[in-house]
Amino acid sequence: MTERISDAEYAVMEALWAESPLTAQEVAERVGPARDWSANTVKTLLGRLLAKQAIVHEEDGRRYLYRPAVKREDYVAGESRRMIDRLFGGRLTPLVAHLAERDALSPKDIEEIEALLKGLKQ
Repeated sequence: MTERISDAEYAVMEALWAESPLTAQEVAERVGPARDWSANTVKTLLGRLLAKQAIVHEEDGRRYLYRPAVKREDYVAGESRRMIDRLFGGRLTPLVAHLAERDALSPKDIEEIEALLKGLKQ
Protein backbone atom coordinates (compact mmCIF):
# COMPACT_ATOMS: atom_id res chain seq x y z
CA MET A 1 0.00 0.00 0.00
CA THR A 2 1.61 3.21 -1.12
CA GLU A 3 -1.22 5.67 -0.59
CA ARG A 4 -1.56 7.20 2.82
CA ILE A 5 -4.80 6.82 4.69
CA SER A 6 -6.68 9.61 6.44
CA ASP A 7 -7.49 9.73 10.14
CA ALA A 8 -11.07 8.71 9.38
CA GLU A 9 -9.92 5.78 7.26
CA TYR A 10 -7.52 4.81 10.03
CA ALA A 11 -10.45 4.50 12.47
CA VAL A 12 -12.05 2.01 10.08
CA MET A 13 -8.76 0.14 9.76
CA GLU A 14 -8.46 -0.09 13.56
CA ALA A 15 -11.89 -1.73 13.70
CA LEU A 16 -10.87 -4.23 11.02
CA TRP A 17 -7.50 -4.93 12.64
CA ALA A 18 -9.27 -5.63 15.92
CA GLU A 19 -11.74 -8.03 14.32
CA SER A 20 -12.34 -9.22 10.80
CA PRO A 21 -13.99 -9.99 8.58
CA LEU A 22 -16.75 -7.48 9.22
CA THR A 23 -19.68 -6.23 7.19
CA ALA A 24 -20.09 -2.51 6.52
CA GLN A 25 -22.87 -2.45 9.11
CA GLU A 26 -20.65 -4.11 11.72
CA VAL A 27 -17.87 -1.59 11.04
CA ALA A 28 -20.42 1.22 11.40
CA GLU A 29 -21.59 -0.21 14.73
CA ARG A 30 -18.01 -0.28 16.05
CA VAL A 31 -16.79 3.06 14.72
CA GLY A 32 -19.84 5.16 13.95
CA PRO A 33 -21.32 5.97 17.37
CA ALA A 34 -18.12 7.48 18.79
CA ARG A 35 -17.71 9.66 15.70
CA ASP A 36 -21.37 10.25 14.90
CA TRP A 37 -20.95 8.58 11.50
CA SER A 38 -23.79 7.10 9.50
CA ALA A 39 -23.56 3.73 7.78
CA ASN A 40 -23.21 5.62 4.47
CA THR A 41 -20.15 7.47 5.77
CA VAL A 42 -18.55 4.17 6.76
CA LYS A 43 -19.38 2.68 3.35
CA THR A 44 -17.69 5.67 1.68
CA LEU A 45 -14.59 5.13 3.82
CA LEU A 46 -14.60 1.42 3.01
CA GLY A 47 -14.76 2.29 -0.69
CA ARG A 48 -11.77 4.60 -0.36
CA LEU A 49 -9.80 1.93 1.49
CA LEU A 50 -10.65 -0.62 -1.20
CA ALA A 51 -9.42 1.80 -3.88
CA LYS A 52 -6.17 2.24 -1.94
CA GLN A 53 -5.88 -1.55 -1.60
CA ALA A 54 -5.66 -1.22 2.17
CA ILE A 55 -8.57 -3.65 2.55
CA VAL A 56 -10.13 -6.46 0.54
CA HIS A 57 -13.66 -7.74 0.43
CA GLU A 58 -15.51 -10.90 -0.46
CA GLU A 59 -19.15 -11.49 -1.22
CA ASP A 60 -21.27 -13.19 1.40
CA GLY A 61 -24.73 -13.43 -0.07
CA ARG A 62 -26.04 -9.89 -0.51
CA ARG A 63 -23.37 -8.28 1.62
CA TYR A 64 -19.62 -7.88 1.60
CA LEU A 65 -17.16 -8.94 4.26
CA TYR A 66 -14.16 -6.64 4.69
CA ARG A 67 -10.70 -7.45 6.02
CA PRO A 68 -7.37 -5.63 6.11
CA ALA A 69 -4.96 -6.24 3.24
CA VAL A 70 -2.07 -4.88 5.29
CA LYS A 71 -1.01 -5.88 8.79
CA ARG A 72 -1.23 -3.18 11.44
CA GLU A 73 2.44 -3.65 12.32
CA ASP A 74 3.47 -3.12 8.69
CA TYR A 75 1.34 0.02 8.40
CA VAL A 76 2.73 1.46 11.65
CA ALA A 77 6.29 0.70 10.52
CA GLY A 78 5.75 2.49 7.21
CA GLU A 79 4.11 5.53 8.80
CA SER A 80 6.82 5.73 11.45
CA ARG A 81 9.54 5.61 8.81
CA ARG A 82 7.81 8.32 6.73
CA MET A 83 7.48 10.58 9.78
CA ILE A 84 11.12 10.13 10.79
CA ASP A 85 12.26 10.68 7.20
CA ARG A 86 10.14 13.80 6.76
CA LEU A 87 10.70 15.49 10.11
CA PHE A 88 14.11 14.25 11.22
CA GLY A 89 16.06 13.48 8.05
CA GLY A 90 15.64 9.76 8.54
CA ARG A 91 17.45 9.76 11.87
CA LEU A 92 15.96 8.57 15.14
CA THR A 93 18.34 10.43 17.47
CA PRO A 94 16.92 13.90 16.64
CA LEU A 95 13.41 12.59 17.36
CA VAL A 96 14.41 11.36 20.82
CA ALA A 97 16.30 14.60 21.46
CA HIS A 98 13.23 16.60 20.42
CA LEU A 99 11.04 14.65 22.84
CA ALA A 100 13.58 14.98 25.64
CA GLU A 101 13.95 18.74 25.14
CA ARG A 102 10.21 19.18 25.50
CA ASP A 103 9.92 17.02 28.62
CA ALA A 104 7.83 14.57 26.63
CA LEU A 105 9.72 11.57 28.03
CA SER A 106 8.63 10.28 31.38
CA PRO A 107 11.08 8.52 33.70
CA LYS A 108 9.40 5.26 32.67
CA ASP A 109 9.94 6.11 28.97
CA ILE A 110 13.62 6.77 29.64
CA GLU A 111 13.95 3.51 31.56
CA GLU A 112 12.33 1.57 28.70
CA ILE A 113 14.57 3.26 26.10
CA GLU A 114 17.66 2.45 28.19
CA ALA A 115 16.57 -1.21 28.47
CA LEU A 116 15.92 -1.35 24.73
CA LEU A 117 19.34 0.09 23.93
CA LYS A 118 21.03 -2.27 26.37
CA GLY A 119 19.29 -5.20 24.70
CA LEU A 120 20.40 -4.01 21.26
CA LYS A 121 24.05 -3.80 22.37
CA GLN A 122 24.15 -7.43 23.53
